[in-house]
Amino acid sequence: MSPSIDNLRGLYVITDDHLTPGDKMLPAVSAAIHGGARLVQYRDKSLDWPGRARQARDLLRLCHDHEVPLIINDDVELAVAIGADGVHLGDKDMVLNEARVRLGPRAIIGVSCYDSLDLAVRAAHAGADYVAFGSFFASPSKPQAVRALPSLLESARTTLNVPICAIGGITPENGAALIKAGAHMLAVISGIFAQQDFTTAARRYAQLFS
Repeated sequence: MSPSIDNLRGLYVITDDHLTPGDKMLPAVSAAIHGGARLVQYRDKSLDWPGRARQARDLLRLCHDHEVPLIINDDVELAVAIGADGVHLGDKDMVLNEARVRLGPRAIIGVSCYDSLDLAVRAAHAGADYVAFGSFFASPSKPQAVRALPSLLESARTTLNVPICAIGGITPENGAALIKAGAHMLAVISGIFAQQDFTTAARRYAQLFS
């Protein structure tokens, strides 16, 4: 059974070509799902297109075995080619309405909105299924990322009618405040995949939503 948009709550894990390279990716993501990850994003900037397609197909099978959606970072054509559940777009990627035409009405499309509520409002009006804000804290994955304030989540929660994702330097210790401020999802890379035990690390985040 294909996962649905109803899964847009909870822990959202993002793969990383340095932390989850090659044949380490599938067991790492499997462990995170067993710990409570509700959504997975495939993000790789190192492999060529055939390599990414092969890896993403394997990951899609794993995710669907657990009824967890797989979102592809930045690459609409890869998402189309493997039949992924959706795509996450940044400010330099294909515009949302073009992605919707390519992926179809049931695809999950998320949009990075950084520290801009106006950008999020436009994305929601254009049909985004979720919006992402951040970085909220210093992030080892994107040290130069724009910083957002937790108060942005409060404003977004009262303004938007789509799920809100927080990203950037989020830990089990600081994540609860972001959920309280309005985040429906916490997107995490190193907080899971730079840890010794991926399942235990994921469980710590998942418990914040209980």
